[in-house]
Amino acid sequence: MFRPAALFIGLRYTRAKKRNHFISFISLMSMFGIALGILVLITVLSVMNGFDREIKNRVFSMVPAVTVGSITNTLSNWQQVESIVKKYPSVTGAAPFVSGQVMLTNAGSVQPVMLMGIIPTEESKITQLADKMISGKLTDLVPGSFNIILGEDLANRIDAGVGDKITVVTPQVSLSPAGVIPRYKRFTVTGIFRAGSGFGFDLALAFIDLNDAQRLFQMGTSISALHVNIQNVYNAPQFSEQLTVALGNNARVNNWVEQFGEYFHAVSLEKKMMFFILLLIIAVAAFNLICTLVMVVNEKEADIAILRTIGATPGMVMAIFIVQGAIIGVVGTLLGVVGGVLLARNVTEVVDGIERLFHVHFISSNIYIVNYLPSEVQWTDVWQISAAALVLSLLATLYPAWRAARTEPVEALRYE
Repeated sequence: MFRPAALFIGLRYTRAKKRNHFISFISLMSMFGIALGILVLITVLSVMNGFDREIKNRVFSMVPAVTVGSITNTLSNWQQVESIVKKYPSVTGAAPFVSGQVMLTNAGSVQPVMLMGIIPTEESKITQLADKMISGKLTDLVPGSFNIILGEDLANRIDAGVGDKITVVTPQVSLSPAGVIPRYKRFTVTGIFRAGSGFGFDLALAFIDLNDAQRLFQMGTSISALHVNIQNVYNAPQFSEQLTVALGNNARVNNWVEQFGEYFHAVSLEKKMMFFILLLIIAVAAFNLICTLVMVVNEKEADIAILRTIGATPGMVMAIFIVQGAIIGVVGTLLGVVGGVLLARNVTEVVDGIERLFHVHFISSNIYIVNYLPSEVQWTDVWQISAAALVLSLLATLYPAWRAARTEPVEALRYE
């Protein structure tokens, strides 16, 4: 079978038993260095992807993509606005709500919270609050019942449980013969939800029925705004601009990017910086590959001279050493990709095993948003890392191969 001479000789040099074991050792270390760099890079980026996934799940399970209100902070014609919003094909749901800052008091404890008045059946189309209930049900919020659902941290903070009655104090005041007194109302705790740590939802939010909220805040039939979900949450800024034009100057349209966009941008920037920093590990291994091939060229000067005297061109000699270096790069890349993907897919179990073995706990939900090490392999990252490693490896072969091509047969054979 026909094989190009450069490829055949390059493979032969790779398989040949070298007299200089030090060069063989450096070559092997270069291969393992590339593999180690790729393994670390895939694993770290996969862990960052895992944290990014958990963050998005926590945020988008409780925060709608778009909020439609008015510059007066009250929306009286909300049914009309809702009908306009739902005409867009990308809208998957819309739900009215009433919100306001209140103080919750119970057993001598006082805690400020954002009180949300919702329609349970409509809210389930927007958020995953119903799935996060650990006690009670979201449907327990019925008009006129004055029931309330608290976050787990909030319930612990004011020492309230299901069935307890707590007092809700609003900023509005009422005039009485005794003077000006704040408005307050007793509510019965019928449920507790757990959204998870990291963003303070469990401490800062409480939910009641929409009608009860309208009565509490004296809003009549008006609402604060509409929560809107769309098919692709990352199109929220563009969709917000469309709604602003359609609803007019009196409308106020906000989206999740305004509240959490900087945080996600910081995570994305951190991932990119981590990619370039850890890519230096592969660059160091590629530099070792340059040193290895330079030493190989010095050792093979006599062989190169003989090849030149029997008709080998400088391009052929250059191709021989490019093949030899490329084999080291390709094998190292394959080892790194296989090892990196395997480790990234099982890093959660590996870390859990280490924690159980040494009785330590590396990840705490008191500090991080989760109490385990999440991981998500994205094949786009794997292909980019593999391509970067192969490019660096091929670039590392150019100088030694060019130096081999410049070898003069007469000078190389003078002392042979």
